Amino acid sequence: MEQQLSTDAIRIALPDGSVRSYDGPVRGDEIAADIGPGLASAALAIRVDGTMRDLASVIDRDAEVSIVTGKDADALALLRHDAAHVMAEAVQELYPDTQVTIGPAIENGFYYDFARSEPFTPDDLARIEERMREIVDRDEAIVREIWDRDAAIEFFKNLGEHYKAQIITDIPEGEAISIYRQGQWLDLCTGPHLPSTGKLGKAFKLMKVAGAYWRGDSRNEMLQRIYGTAWADQKQLKAYLHMLEEAERRDHRRLGREMGLFHVQEEAAGSVFWHPKGWTLYRLLQNYMRTRLEHAGYVEVNTPQLVDRSLWERSGHWEKFREHMFTAEAEERMLALKPMNCPGHVQIFRHGVKSYRDLPLRMAEFGACHRNEPSGALHGLMRVRAFTQDDAHIFCTEDQVTGETAAFCALLQNVYRDLGFDDVIVKFADRPAKRAGSDETWDRAERALTEATAAAGLATIPNPGEGAFYGPKLEFVLRDAIGRDWQLGTLQVDFVLPERLDAVYVGEDGQRHRPVMLHRAILGSFERFIGVLIEHHAGRFPLWLAPVQVVVAPITNDADAYAGQVQAALAGAGLRTEADLRNEKINYKVREHSLAKVPVIAVVGAKEAAAGTVALRRLGGAQQEILALEEAVATLRQEAASPFSR
Repeated sequence: MEQQLSTDAIRIALPDGSVRSYDGPVRGDEIAADIGPGLASAALAIRVDGTMRDLASVIDRDAEVSIVTGKDADALALLRHDAAHVMAEAVQELYPDTQVTIGPAIENGFYYDFARSEPFTPDDLARIEERMREIVDRDEAIVREIWDRDAAIEFFKNLGEHYKAQIITDIPEGEAISIYRQGQWLDLCTGPHLPSTGKLGKAFKLMKVAGAYWRGDSRNEMLQRIYGTAWADQKQLKAYLHMLEEAERRDHRRLGREMGLFHVQEEAAGSVFWHPKGWTLYRLLQNYMRTRLEHAGYVEVNTPQLVDRSLWERSGHWEKFREHMFTAEAEERMLALKPMNCPGHVQIFRHGVKSYRDLPLRMAEFGACHRNEPSGALHGLMRVRAFTQDDAHIFCTEDQVTGETAAFCALLQNVYRDLGFDDVIVKFADRPAKRAGSDETWDRAERALTEATAAAGLATIPNPGEGAFYGPKLEFVLRDAIGRDWQLGTLQVDFVLPERLDAVYVGEDGQRHRPVMLHRAILGSFERFIGVLIEHHAGRFPLWLAPVQVVVAPITNDADAYAGQVQAALAGAGLRTEADLRNEKINYKVREHSLAKVPVIAVVGAKEAAAGTVALRRLGGAQQEILALEEAVATLRQEAASPFSR
């Protein structure tokens, strides 16, 4: 017989489809205990109708509820937020005159900004970390309290916590002032938090101290920011720290110096000085992309770098990107260095009458762009002011969007595979808060891109609100050899820019129509992609991409003449080769060229000269391969062929 429920009963729907009924309001920890003691022990928080809340939160209505444990992916953000609070408590216990400001969870960790007259030292970090472990051992209860606004301001002012008082003052009238008490320590926070400090565990580590302006404004006072990382367990923490060590070993700036690829300097901040080997790599990548695009039906164009302000105003970029644009004046006209290529491509499309028979028109450019990035954000090749995009725009009809999207995605995946990236995820970024175009236009664009991704068989992850200001986009994220994600390629569906810049074609009906504009890039920028490529391969490029593929190294100067013959034979086969004729020991030469990540060293001596052979040493290998010169040349030529030509 079905149980009769009170009309006032609260029904809690659980993830397994079951429903539990309670006579009145119920706490999250009570639900966990009701399900079972194991879950009650593991519970960290609850999710109520999809929103994470404290485990002690009271549910007073029918709701869908799940119990959050350490096995949940989003539990990490909860742990990291609590780690920031535990760190702040530890700092104020050790250094009572320190003021706390803001401390959020971030990707892979957390930070907290502190106002303190003395700088934190590495020894201080060690002390703080040890005190954090003590606070975890205390297992202090973490309790949320709602305070009166004026009382909260007065409380923090009396503590000398002027930053906290200012934060509360800036909270709009009527909003709840949420305070979390953690043992004897408390902080302003919206939560949620763990039920106690003991739930945090000890899989955390403090990483570094950096400067940070109060509220990110350079006009404000400088604070000290302590960064840390926190994970669900020691195994994850150890893996992350190992990844950081590996990332440092692969740092493209260090490898760029060791391999003689490029350098940057203050006199041209944000721009790259490409050395001969680095420029060889750059041209190899560009020529590979050019060949790929030609076979995919693209035409290559080139557009001006310096363009009158009026075009940027019509396109909408002046309003959106003005602060990141470099400008110049000439003859009382305001000009801007282009930060992107799309308005220029529309000008080429508009030149002359276009028919539906001309579509799709795939227009590519290796376009030199400039963006005025803050100096503090510049980082080797990864963040620059002067860069070249592997940019292209496809002008097509609305009916052609699906086919062009599928073709582009296939091209992109083939390129990534050739360059050594097999792990790619795709994010679907929809309309941002600040955007051009009507909601109706955005509805059309998002619908078109959704249908195109489905037809292309792409599985996508939502990335809400991150679309371009003129259209939704796909973001292609590569995972590198040590597990880091890099967002590089994009595809954007744009109904707005053709309207703004009056792009039209004559349709089959003889009438004027607006084309759809697909903005697309595979590498993104050559500079950033080469930085990612260096770190992914740790400088050990596949033979076809290596700036120098073979170094011929004679054991003694008596073999110099034969080394010249070997080099000539290799160069004649199209291999990029050098001969190291210095009067140095062979072990020194091998070690130096290995550091420079040369894939193959051809060692020759009197014995090889007499037999017409070479001893090939592969980068990272301990053994030599003795081959006849002709066989060695044929083998290396085959290995060095571009993957697209095989």
